[in-house]
Amino acid sequence: MPLDPRSQAWLAMLHRIDAPRLHEMPVEIARRSYYKLMFAYRGEPEPVAAAESLQLPRREFEGGPLEARLYRPQGALPGARLPVILWLHGGGWTLGDLAGYDAWCRALCNATGWAVLAPEYRLAPESRFPAGVDDAWFSLRWLQREADRLALDTSRIAVAGDSAGATLAAVLALMARDAGGPVLQQQILIYPATDLTTSFPSGSRYGSGHFLERETMDWFAHQYFATSLEKQDWRASPALADSHAGLAPALIINAECDPLADDGARYARLLQAAGVAVRHLEYEGMVHGFVTLFSLFEESRRALADIAAALAMPAARAARRRKKT
Repeated sequence: MPLDPRSQAWLAMLHRIDAPRLHEMPVEIARRSYYKLMFAYRGEPEPVAAAESLQLPRREFEGGPLEARLYRPQGALPGARLPVILWLHGGGWTLGDLAGYDAWCRALCNATGWAVLAPEYRLAPESRFPAGVDDAWFSLRWLQREADRLALDTSRIAVAGDSAGATLAAVLALMARDAGGPVLQQQILIYPATDLTTSFPSGSRYGSGHFLERETMDWFAHQYFATSLEKQDWRASPALADSHAGLAPALIINAECDPLADDGARYARLLQAAGVAVRHLEYEGMVHGFVTLFSLFEESRRALADIAAALAMPAARAARRRKKT
């Protein structure tokens, strides 16, 4: 299917104003530009029952405590024990923050009825690979330890992210399996990059003029990795892990007109071949980043509904089993 007319009009507008691309800016300017872009198209942030700022104290890594935000959905009763999504934002391990993803986390929280914990993991180039992985794993283990205090249900934890955050979420699914827990109910991967060592046809087809530029992806890699050899580490390229058996069920959401589309599709096939329950959705005519652009694409809401359905499936199966017995 060709590029959606709304995607086409938005891209034409971006090109018409002739703003420099992210990879053409200093990192700090690129971060501000990325935030402004998300702010401009995020829509009105939804009210939630609570949005609590947290600090995750840690001794393992440099940099002091991790900032985080815990969202509880509208209508949640005080003290109610909620399932929880650990959300890891995108931005090529270099851009993105809690403020930029606040509207998305609120919408995700309300759409699913789950709490959402969003940590502010360290970014490159100040903190290079595997700092983002270390912080994501620390956040997941902290969540498991502190769940009772926060009235969160450790039997229902999901990991989720978009783009670079989806890569981190996929890595967490592997790490949790290998560590014997926490047991994850779902991994939700929105246009993930799972194999940084391979060139995919979609990378050539959509790597220019479709928002996420090939040069920008190379720039992200330059910020995050000290050497290109690090891309071969499964913590950078989860598709390269020795085994994918026994992983949490996966929902993989791709945009059709995205350089990462073929990567996500191949990861879905790889997980399925390993016996993992996978639902792979490709949104026709959409470009990278569409899920957080509420004021541009109603498909953002459709993606939220798909995520909510994926998270509800285990509960529905359990209810059917109880009915039979």
